[in-house]
Amino acid sequence: MGIFGRDMILIATLAAMCAAMLTGIASGQSFNQYYQTTTGPSNFILSNGSTVAQLVLDQASASGFSSKSNYLFGTFSMNIKLVPGDSCGTVATFYMTSNSATHDEIDLEFLGNLSGQPYILQTNVFAHGVGGREQRINLWFDPTAAFHLYTIEWTQNAITILVDNIAIRQFNNVFLQTGVPYLNNQSMVAIGSLWDGDSWACHGGSIKLNWQDAPFIASYSGFNLISGCSIPNNTISSCQASKFATFSVTPKIQAHRLNQLIIVKKKYLGYNYCTDKNRYPTTPPECAYNIV
Repeated sequence: MGIFGRDMILIATLAAMCAAMLTGIASGQSFNQYYQTTTGPSNFILSNGSTVAQLVLDQASASGFSSKSNYLFGTFSMNIKLVPGDSCGTVATFYMTSNSATHDEIDLEFLGNLSGQPYILQTNVFAHGVGGREQRINLWFDPTAAFHLYTIEWTQNAITILVDNIAIRQFNNVFLQTGVPYLNNQSMVAIGSLWDGDSWACHGGSIKLNWQDAPFIASYSGFNLISGCSIPNNTISSCQASKFATFSVTPKIQAHRLNQLIIVKKKYLGYNYCTDKNRYPTTPPECAYNIV
């Protein structure tokens, strides 16, 4: 049945069903409506009426942008086409982060590869300055051939990370059960970036970035796909009681997502901090409440 078999037919069907049941986020707008560049003009190129941004990595500079507003809870998506060819050592990102010493952060880091090898999506969650919750998924498609949709859904109850509307990770708020802090009182900005991570990102840093292939380019679009409780337009307390904080999917969608998470864990999970006994001889308590 092809390289991915019945599981991928099922996962794609579940994704389509979820997408059909979810409502749209916003109408189309250019980059400048919601975001601002954080790098020089030679490393950040807008095109197609400012609806597509190319992030350029060369030996002189990395590249990036950030949202103009901070948010506490919401849905944040981005269409990304990753660096093609030998991209070993490059790290493209889409993530949320707070500006504080004990910061909160939700990471999507796309780890470049040798040509022909699967791209790895590494996710991580920092709560009150504590991270170390890495998981790695081998993407089941070529993310350099076309744009794909990557989403962070953040509520009071859970953080869900989706790829093309397929749930690949859910981090639940289990503070009452475990005492593990949750991301519910620090606003964050949304950031996209492309940078040199060859000290660790490709085969543990043993394979370095090949600068002869520079410049490396990742493309981003879908800048209107951002919907949350913005700060300072709202206060922390009002955001904590907002529709973005209390939003929850229907039981039917949650059941579909549970099936997706099980399939992803079975077929595409390459690393999970919850099962790394060298780092964590005692399994972190939140792991018992999270499928993947």
